[in-house]
Amino acid sequence: MEWSDLPIFLAIAREGTLGAAGRRLGQTQPTMGRRLRALEAAAGVTLFQRTSDGFVLTDEGQAMYAHAIRMEDEALAMQRQLAGSDGGLEGLLRLSCSDWFGTTLLSPVLAEFASLHPKVTVELLTDARVYSLARREADLVMRIAPFDEPEVIARRLMTIRYGLYTGSDRWRPQAGDGAGCHLVLMDTAFGGMPDVAWITRLLPRATVVSRSNSRDIQARLCVLGAGLAVLPRPLGDVTAGLTLVDLGEEPPSRDTWIGFHRDLRRLPRLRALTDLIIERLARA
Repeated sequence: MEWSDLPIFLAIAREGTLGAAGRRLGQTQPTMGRRLRALEAAAGVTLFQRTSDGFVLTDEGQAMYAHAIRMEDEALAMQRQLAGSDGGLEGLLRLSCSDWFGTTLLSPVLAEFASLHPKVTVELLTDARVYSLARREADLVMRIAPFDEPEVIARRLMTIRYGLYTGSDRWRPQAGDGAGCHLVLMDTAFGGMPDVAWITRLLPRATVVSRSNSRDIQARLCVLGAGLAVLPRPLGDVTAGLTLVDLGEEPPSRDTWIGFHRDLRRLPRLRALTDLIIERLARA
């Protein structure tokens, strides 16, 4: 059995399909299938049962999975410790945040950081996936949910106000009604967010015409006159064509948190970027 086979095994176990596991590791589906067959041949057992719903661990696979997780944890801990002792302001940093936050608030900070530390390559990830700090899928994460992992060093970065915006004179909503108005909301997976509950409470008779998990897309739809949208003020206030709507009550504000794994606390490039982000955004 090769050490390099363990990430293949874990990815298939976590994702359930060769295609999804391949995308996670940057490999093709045929390559994943070939590596899995080689792993099972080397182990001398069948590790997965092939079903219509995907790959399911066999009893032997479950036993191997428990060991593989412990081996991965140790390997990742070693990588983080070695990375955390890196003394130079150069190398790669992976950041994760929401799309609008990266575009509107973080981009100017990253541009400044690039001029200060040109030997550091910053990779910004803005998709909806939750990136793991423990697995070093990201080195620094900014998100609206507080961190509860004991190995993460975190702090509240900033409080973001929200507002209701329109891009059309058609929409003149009155609090408590909303009849004839169209709404652009978060998608159903984020239907429990405070701003969704707020707008549906204040405009109970409004019609939902569009949903998206992207605030940038919501803002664009709003500009094009598709409907009213609740947006972060840093985004809505700088988007041309949008007007703030006053319903007599502001939408709930949200805190944004910043965190990194404690093993990287002495990594100079991470500290430099974290300090700059806090300096520029904590007082925004």
